[in-house]
Amino acid sequence: MISIDRFLSDEQDPKAVEKVIGKLNDLLTTGEEILYLAVQKKPAVNLMPDSIAISNKRIFYCEPGNLGLTMNFKDISWKSIKEVSFKEEFFGSKFICVPQHGENIVTEFIPKVQARKLHQAANEQLDSYKEMLRQQLLEENRASAAAVNYSAPQSVAEIPASIPEPEEPVIQIAEVVEEPEDETTLKLRKLKNLYDKHLITQDEYEAKKANILDSL
Repeated sequence: MISIDRFLSDEQDPKAVEKVIGKLNDLLTTGEEILYLAVQKKPAVNLMPDSIAISNKRIFYCEPGNLGLTMNFKDISWKSIKEVSFKEEFFGSKFICVPQHGENIVTEFIPKVQARKLHQAANEQLDSYKEMLRQQLLEENRASAAAVNYSAPQSVAEIPASIPEPEEPVIQIAEVVEEPEDETTLKLRKLKNLYDKHLITQDEYEAKKANILDSL
């Protein structure tokens, strides 16, 4: 069971916190935890305030119903959120969640201190989610590069003669096609094959070709 004490540090309504935390405890997934909870404080009657909870996976919107006898929960995951903001007003603050798609989600009458901390906690989780996506992309790029390097043949001699290559046919160098299969012709053919298979750059190909021809 989640302890409510750490969610009362900014004058949150204890009864509202206890009710919300009691319900949220059953909604959390594996590895998920509540980081901050803000409770509405309406200027007149505040018997059934809405609450907003920040977890490391999503934002929960908690709205009482049936005169406080039931509690309705809506949530939005960090991957679906574009940004969050808040706007201080005379009676508390508005907390604004901007989703990737659809209309903004606006909650009024959040106490100013709670709105600031709510905004800070939400931004930290958004930044963490974006950093996680960045790391995943880097890992995928590294894995793709490693797979290409591992599968690429190291020399022409390692390429089985029986494997057809219709997409990148071996085009022999025009100036050596009619020449006898001497050592120089064979070197040039192997060099051209390496270039055709993108194992060496054009600059490397031209340099090595010049070296071979200079040795004649």
